[in-house]
Amino acid sequence: MRAVRELPPISLAELTERAALMTRVDRKYLLPRSEVDAVVARLADRLHVLEIDGQRTFRYRSTYYDTPDLAAFHAAAGRRRRRAKIRRREYVDTGATYLEVKTPTTRGGSAKQRIAEAPRTGDGPLEGAALDFVAGVLDTAGCPLPPAELQPVLRTRYDRVTLLVDDEASRMTIDTDVTWSRPGPAEDMGGAPFADLADLVVLETKAGTRPGAADRLLWARGHRPVRLSKYATGLALIDPDLPDNRWHRTLRAVRAA
Repeated sequence: MRAVRELPPISLAELTERAALMTRVDRKYLLPRSEVDAVVARLADRLHVLEIDGQRTFRYRSTYYDTPDLAAFHAAAGRRRRRAKIRRREYVDTGATYLEVKTPTTRGGSAKQRIAEAPRTGDGPLEGAALDFVAGVLDTAGCPLPPAELQPVLRTRYDRVTLLVDDEASRMTIDTDVTWSRPGPAEDMGGAPFADLADLVVLETKAGTRPGAADRLLWARGHRPVRLSKYATGLALIDPDLPDNRWHRTLRAVRAA
């Protein structure tokens, strides 16, 4: 992404101070990789790019937790108001790891709460302090804790560039090389169920309830927000037996890529 390399940098501390956005509206777009430079170039005079130790693209790994019968997935598929997404996110390049819980807000956005964790060598069900944290967040949000254990059911990996839209104090992220796999002994050898986005890129705007400059530009270029949950979309891509009505258009676009 040549246009990203030409943007002025911003540190993580300053980005967090100016646009923490733990409560926000996320709008996701699927773009061909070839279009990203043009979008960034059009907004370049109002953008800064996150840079840490000279690096602007960062590797992410996430593990999503659900019950054996996928209660969280089915709550999202059924558009239930009281639902949650639970994941452990690893920032590969910095070594930071967080346990995160996302819940919907009354205004159509999402709220995220998280705690830092030590790097893990294993990945069993949530228990102890981790489970207590999740239970507390769900209770506050009015989401009952599922009676079954929360176990790892999906992993995703991607590379991310994070941009600050200066005059709006909002963020824009660009995710490339997105892949999903089900946890299993053959996961790192390509033997586990697997899916990817091929040559598509996930561009996400993270702002308040009003669309920002990036949204308006994308609309003018013929792109509209899509329903794309890295958790639910990934599971539906891997397992065709799962309900996919809510993400049907997105899945059709990904499968056609």
